[in-house]
Amino acid sequence: MAHAKLVKERSLMLVNKNGGPSARLFSSKEMKRATNNFASDRVLGCGGFGEVYKGVLDDKTVVAIKSAKIGNVKGVEQVLNEVRVLSQVAHGNLVRLLGCCVETPLPLMVYEYVPNGNLYQHLEDNGSLLDWKIRLQIAVQSAEGLAYLHSACPPIYHRDVKSSNILLDKSMNARVADFGLSQLAKPDVYHVSTCAQGTVGYLDPEYYRTYHFTDKSDVYSFGVVLLELLTSQKAVDFTRGKENVNLAVMAQARKEGQLNEVFDPRLTKGASKEVIGSMTSVMEIARKCLNESGMDRPTMKEIVAALQHIKSVLEEGCHEKRSNGNSG
Repeated sequence: MAHAKLVKERSLMLVNKNGGPSARLFSSKEMKRATNNFASDRVLGCGGFGEVYKGVLDDKTVVAIKSAKIGNVKGVEQVLNEVRVLSQVAHGNLVRLLGCCVETPLPLMVYEYVPNGNLYQHLEDNGSLLDWKIRLQIAVQSAEGLAYLHSACPPIYHRDVKSSNILLDKSMNARVADFGLSQLAKPDVYHVSTCAQGTVGYLDPEYYRTYHFTDKSDVYSFGVVLLELLTSQKAVDFTRGKENVNLAVMAQARKEGQLNEVFDPRLTKGASKEVIGSMTSVMEIARKCLNESGMDRPTMKEIVAALQHIKSVLEEGCHEKRSNGNSG
């Protein structure tokens, strides 16, 4: 009886405005079949509050199934929160929620399987260098996903933007993932008051001081992701020396003429002036995102427009070069 009551309570938490479930509800039997009874060889990875399994549904759809850690009450709240948030959004650069299971002791989320790992893994893998054009595409697409969230009514703040939460598909298209910390902003309120949560190295210092999270807090975190794309370095790395542990602080401390020094040398070696120019322009955007005051940071919508412009200028420059080369 207690279990049935719990299942009913959780189901009610997921009811949408029209009185129906906000997401497809899977049974616990379906989840066990999909994951071969949660076999250890199906574990894709561990997030901040739980494990993610690779699963195959009865109709042969490959999925990723998120489970909260045993005994993690906060994990239960986060999973249900992610279901509520993702059920309200649909965008090509956001991971698509397929449904959830509330029958298991801890609720499970079922979402599309994105097969190519995350951005952090690709930047860490020295064997497979992502070229600058792909990195710029990832930056544009991630920004578009976040801008879509911020433009929702009410706005949705991600609250844990980082390279490991940007998944990549077979064509290296970006999908922003892990909405476990997301909160819907109340209408006419442009910040969320909460104790500081997120990931060290990406946390907006203004949010850390005031506990007021705004859209500009996501912007700060995205600025750190842009730095990772430019430098291939970690957001926090104690091997860099005391003054350079924090990537954002390290980049902000550089003078204008020194900014190119932090670029990944593998990207700049033998690169065209068009590529160097576009990297420099993205660095300028990153530094604006990292401004101490949120008021001085651009919006995600402005960032999308700026990145799209940089991408089109780079493509036009490369196209002209090819055309001139062919005519020569």
